[in-house]
Amino acid sequence: MTSPGQLTLQPIGVVRSPFKERVDAPRQPSAARGVEGSIELYSGRNFEQALEDIASFNFIWVVFWFHLNTSWKPKVSPPRSGLRRGVFATRSPYRPNPIGLSVVELLKVDGLTLSLRSLDILDGTPVLDLKPYVPYVDSLPNASSGWLEAPSDPQPEFAVEFAPLAVEQLAFLRSRFDLEIGQRFVAALKLGPEPQAFRRIRRDGAGYLIAVKDWKARFVAFQRTITVLDFQSGHRARVLATGEDAALDAHRAFVAQFGRA
Repeated sequence: MTSPGQLTLQPIGVVRSPFKERVDAPRQPSAARGVEGSIELYSGRNFEQALEDIASFNFIWVVFWFHLNTSWKPKVSPPRSGLRRGVFATRSPYRPNPIGLSVVELLKVDGLTLSLRSLDILDGTPVLDLKPYVPYVDSLPNASSGWLEAPSDPQPEFAVEFAPLAVEQLAFLRSRFDLEIGQRFVAALKLGPEPQAFRRIRRDGAGYLIAVKDWKARFVAFQRTITVLDFQSGHRARVLATGEDAALDAHRAFVAQFGRA
């Protein structure tokens, strides 16, 4: 069968959410429960009329474009799975056409802005379409969960705890700079200690070292519990000495307080 000609898609709007980078985005919609954001539709395209009656639904489907992905993978490693799976059997964003689909709660419509809750989409994501979520056709109680029903795969999440020094370091960043990095590491580490394409983990003596954005953490794993021992700045000393970015202030103060690894 020959493939059809090229298709042309035009975004109808953009997502505004607290998730600015891929590392921050929830891996599953349930992890974004309660998170609020919005979709702003573009003006001058008669979308005001297209939105009529949508406010009568309290949940909607959002069809969007994974705009930060530039390639696709036929086989992917899902979180907590010990096996590689065909991408069409997963929710991975690394698809031949990087189209995403999420159900979000619709709070209100104000002009061309839709206020949403339980939003799991990155800020700046192009929106392709909106559709109402209709329970009697969209909820299928007899649907199977495929390979997710296997008794040993996916594996249960790891418990993540913090050693006293790590707790002290988190409190320092929180009180001095209103900076919360702990939850980012919890989200990454509850998937286990093994490195994956979306997690930078390497061996560090008897333990491991993981990098999340511009911070690092040393941790150990025992059975299904991960203990974060301490945190480190991810910036080199030369960058901290000469960099002008205000975001480096937290790193400089952190190194002054706790030293380098």
